[in-house]
Amino acid sequence: MNSTLSPYQALREEAWQANLEIPARGLAIYTWGNVSAFDPARGVFAIKPSGVPYDALRPENMVVVDLEGEKVEGDLRPSSDTETHRVLYREWAAGRGAPLRGITHTHSAHAAAFAQALRPVPVFGTTHADHCPEEIPCTPYLDEDSMRRNYERETGSLIVRTVEALGRDPSRLHMILVAGHGPFTWGDSAAQSVYHAAVLEEVCRMALLTLTLDPEAKPLPAHLIRKHWERKHGPAAYYGQ
Repeated sequence: MNSTLSPYQALREEAWQANLEIPARGLAIYTWGNVSAFDPARGVFAIKPSGVPYDALRPENMVVVDLEGEKVEGDLRPSSDTETHRVLYREWAAGRGAPLRGITHTHSAHAAAFAQALRPVPVFGTTHADHCPEEIPCTPYLDEDSMRRNYERETGSLIVRTVEALGRDPSRLHMILVAGHGPFTWGDSAAQSVYHAAVLEEVCRMALLTLTLDPEAKPLPAHLIRKHWERKHGPAAYYGQ
């Protein structure tokens, strides 16, 4: 296929560049992660091909999939996590108009450790509060019946159910831990979803160090959480240029 003629070239480029950020940010070894980029106008997303090392990736390797799960373009098999990505785009980006244009999944060590311990991440400090004003949730384990149906699709549904049960807004909460598995993050672009994955990993690393020093550590006081969130994201935000 001559990728220069593809109508999805820009989308593939976006997904490719974002996937290269996974090893660049130390978020995965070997092929332990994937990023997708979503085009809401066309109802398709480009995602990393399954099992291909990051240093071997090219834009034309990205696989384009629609919201029905059909491969639209690409010679390789899409990531084994494609169904999870598809559910999140369908439920949040297409179904409810959330600003969701990119999804990242990794097995970054500190975030995966919290997922394996089935522990949400408390807001211990201002770094966490700058990016998320509430604890980062962890789903329950996926049950056996769900796994028998379609593991990856049900993982996406589990994420959606968990966020909804907590009354959280996916346009404000950009990250979650899947029990026993690892982190999923999202954003208004593929690049931003990787940014949130890097933030989540660092926040989890800090939280683990905090709990090592003080197993009884308490969350940051509410007024400090609110201040740090609002100075970056509130109506009178003043952080940055």
